[in-house]
Amino acid sequence: MNPQPHSVDTSEHLLRIVEMAPQVRRRYQFFLWSQGDLQRWLPHKLLVCGAYDRQARDLVFDVFNSVPLTEAAQAALQGHRAQVLTAAMRLWRQHRQQPCLLPLQEVALTDVAAQALCQAGYHHLLVHGLSRPGRPDDIESFFLFGLPGGQYGHEALQGIDMLLPCLHMTYQRVHVTEQQMSPQHRGGLGGSTPSLTPLAQRTPQITEREREILSWVRDGLSNQQIGEKLGISALTVKNHIQKILRKLGAANRAQAVAKAMTLHSLGAVQSMPDPSQD
Repeated sequence: MNPQPHSVDTSEHLLRIVEMAPQVRRRYQFFLWSQGDLQRWLPHKLLVCGAYDRQARDLVFDVFNSVPLTEAAQAALQGHRAQVLTAAMRLWRQHRQQPCLLPLQEVALTDVAAQALCQAGYHHLLVHGLSRPGRPDDIESFFLFGLPGGQYGHEALQGIDMLLPCLHMTYQRVHVTEQQMSPQHRGGLGGSTPSLTPLAQRTPQITEREREILSWVRDGLSNQQIGEKLGISALTVKNHIQKILRKLGAANRAQAVAKAMTLHSLGAVQSMPDPSQD
């Protein structure tokens, strides 16, 4: 799968991306936003976002993926000292802060995350960021897009460059909002714990079976397909999904996946063997 060149028709996607962006304030909303017209403008299965954190005085990274990653790779991509991230920032600076492509094979020899991405079919990552005005070494936000089996080209480099201002403002808003909603931030206001508890504390735990089903939902499988993989009926899968929706307070399957990812409830679920391959 290769991203298509941008045309007059696809430019409408960029307009809708910008129009929807002001409504995005929470992490799960950002994920849903990235799976809509943004996916049509710049196809991807992996999006790593970094934002400068004033308290940490460093970039803080988050991972949005619609295909499973190993736990080690997920953790590495969320660590600001991961070699694949530092290599991406170094390459971006070498390209004078212009969008560029990071070949993963060059990093995979010594980096766990790059090795896992290569094994998953990623060849390179599309990289771009934004620095503070007049201070090119101080990165405010940084983004990496990945598409397994796909090849980003000149159109993708143009596409992320056009998208960057909107992407930067949207993720910065999400980052600040999530910080303000965190227990540490709210517990520090007035020195007492507010009566409104965070979503992660209000939501019942997702069972291992529900986590498995959510991972297949994330991969786009139907109830029938999930049932075949897990050895249960499609009706049982439907009942499980309805229970998951109630637990997460989600209106549909996509929102359930997004909320579960926000709560880190999906973790790094590994795909179960397909019985048809036995």
